[in-house]
Amino acid sequence: MSEYKRVIIKLSGEALSGEKGFGIDESMLEYIVKQIKAVKDSGVEIGIIIGGGNFWRGRQALNMEKSAADHMGMLATVMNSIAVQDALEAHGVPTRVQTALTITRVAEPYILRKALHHFEKGRVVIFACGTGNPFFSTDTGAALRAAEINADILLLAKNVDGVYDSDPKINPNAKKYDELTYMQVIQQGLHVMDTTAISLCMDNNIKIISFGLKEKDSIIRVVEGEKIGTLIH
Repeated sequence: MSEYKRVIIKLSGEALSGEKGFGIDESMLEYIVKQIKAVKDSGVEIGIIIGGGNFWRGRQALNMEKSAADHMGMLATVMNSIAVQDALEAHGVPTRVQTALTITRVAEPYILRKALHHFEKGRVVIFACGTGNPFFSTDTGAALRAAEINADILLLAKNVDGVYDSDPKINPNAKKYDELTYMQVIQQGLHVMDTTAISLCMDNNIKIISFGLKEKDSIIRVVEGEKIGTLIH
């Protein structure tokens, strides 16, 4: 039984690349999509935000103007969104992609009322292109869409199983947090989401759970209310 009625799931682009580190790994895509289908079949309304880091990261373009690099990153999120849409619909899950940049040949423009209508009709909605503005991350896009659609919670599916006081890959003694406040995340400079995204969640009282995507059935378990990862509220 689900703990929530409507959720936003934030996936990193790197999550889709699996062990390859670039592009889309079909086995990882299948693993993610099967869980999303199971959550959808339990009656939960699902919005998805996907990063674009498996194709493009703005910081790799050292000599490129920042807004140009960010727009390229937004286009990378569209590729990922179309791939996830295709995989979901192959499993019988009706899905719509809405983009913050207007690309009507491949997806709908983002319109809040239309997104809410899709939820009423039982469709998954994938929100691409972040906020549609340079200088804002897809984390901020996820927080913004969560606020707009009045999501019960924002789920951050990460490569690590929660939030730590330092990088657990570098520091074997890193401490994992079970719970944090928004202000603790900001004041301690913890790398969960960027400060703009955390502030937006704080201002709109949107709870966040950061958890490990690679843990078995972690998306299903977190939606069912199992205490995994780190709760930020």
